[in-house]
Amino acid sequence: MEPVNKPFRTGPLTVNTIMLLVIAALVPGTVIHIYLTGWGGLANLLVAAAAAMLFEYIVCVLRNKPVRETMGDHSALLTGLLIGLCLPPLVNLWIPIIAAAIAILLAKHIYGGLGNNIFNPAMVGYAAVLVSFPRDLSLWPTLPQSFDFGIIQTINIIANGGLVEYTHWDSLTGATTLDTARTSTGTAGQHITIGLERWTNIAFLCGGAVLLRLRLINWHIPVSLLATLSLCALIEQAINPNAAGLSVHLLAGATMLGAFFIATDPVSAAAGNTGRLIYGAGIGLLIWLIRTFGGYPDAVAFAVLLMNCTVPVLDYLEPWRWRK
Repeated sequence: MEPVNKPFRTGPLTVNTIMLLVIAALVPGTVIHIYLTGWGGLANLLVAAAAAMLFEYIVCVLRNKPVRETMGDHSALLTGLLIGLCLPPLVNLWIPIIAAAIAILLAKHIYGGLGNNIFNPAMVGYAAVLVSFPRDLSLWPTLPQSFDFGIIQTINIIANGGLVEYTHWDSLTGATTLDTARTSTGTAGQHITIGLERWTNIAFLCGGAVLLRLRLINWHIPVSLLATLSLCALIEQAINPNAAGLSVHLLAGATMLGAFFIATDPVSAAAGNTGRLIYGAGIGLLIWLIRTFGGYPDAVAFAVLLMNCTVPVLDYLEPWRWRK
């Protein structure tokens, strides 16, 4: 089977324009994310984005690539922002830096840079720190009212090892909606209340709708992903009425961010429409399986990376195969 090389196709728009439009579509969800996570969430975004661009610059220098052209496509900035959105607030700032380094150096440029990477760089970086620092990445705030640290206190906590080392962290954090859904027993599942994170998902859904309207992404992946996830959740609830409901799977965790901004990455996703439908459906199925039976409450990163492995086969078997 010949490898399928996928240079980044832009149509009438330049790469940097597309990336800037995608970043703009992220803004509503990012604003709500910062509101819910406070200064710590903002710190993650700034550090991850800055680190991603720094490592991009270092690679450009080492590989004698044109710095302005390579960094001007804003792909490194988008990768850093996606990493920052996935991390809980008040982690040690080495964690977003490590995630950005892995994403840019190992997941992107080791394959030749934008257009050649097999796996989604942001998800590789996030998955790496998720399995390396499980305790740090399991601490999420309950409500912004109970997590109202000022900027000075935030800096102090981060500088001293992050929330995982904070003396009173038990009183400030709690199980997320998906944690509760995964561990609930008896009749608890049907009474799960989605927290304020629902508004983040709704905002990312709106941003995704804008991307669809501008035809910057195809509908096949997000629609097949969400449809498959919804079908699995409905079947599960039909078999077990006490299982977590459809709204939990759709409006908790990183579902909408994953469906519209991560799974639709044009380089690591399937290239043809048939392949996209299978690719999105596979991600939706894996998200449900890992959330329901796996060891992690959310599963977007692992589902995307696993389906990235199938893309060469999906592209090869595409009825009207994409050619450069």
